[in-house]
Amino acid sequence: MISRRDFVAQAAGLALASIGAARASARPAPPTTITVYKSASCGCCAKWVDYLRAGGFAPIVHDEEDMDAIKEAMGVPSAARSCHTAVLGRYVIEGHVPVDDIRRLLAQRPAVLGLAAPGMPKSGPGMAVAGEAPEPYEVVSFTKDGKTAVFARH
Repeated sequence: MISRRDFVAQAAGLALASIGAARASARPAPPTTITVYKSASCGCCAKWVDYLRAGGFAPIVHDEEDMDAIKEAMGVPSAARSCHTAVLGRYVIEGHVPVDDIRRLLAQRPAVLGLAAPGMPKSGPGMAVAGEAPEPYEVVSFTKDGKTAVFARH
């Protein structure tokens, strides 16, 4: 049989442990690492990297000379290509994809190779110019065999 004093001591210890756990879970999660391959001279790519940082990601940036070789190696279909390519876990992110779409991809974990904002959408993150009217664009998912499907409309 446990004494009242031992019971109170154990209960207090458990209470302190749960307070510590609650405080630990209240801390913000560390930024998600994403590796970005881009041309050193591309200003919109640099703006997208800044956008990623502001959106809670931790970009590791590699300036590359031959972006076509990177895209080919990563399996980005020709029709889905843009200026920069990123890797996040098992996914490839091509072009000016919004952070909310990237987060949705990570939450849903669909069986795709990645997401792309094909071309250079004028309203995409890193591309938009203050004072210009937004231009609708699509973000597509793509598979290893090159099939694409609309993932989001902006």
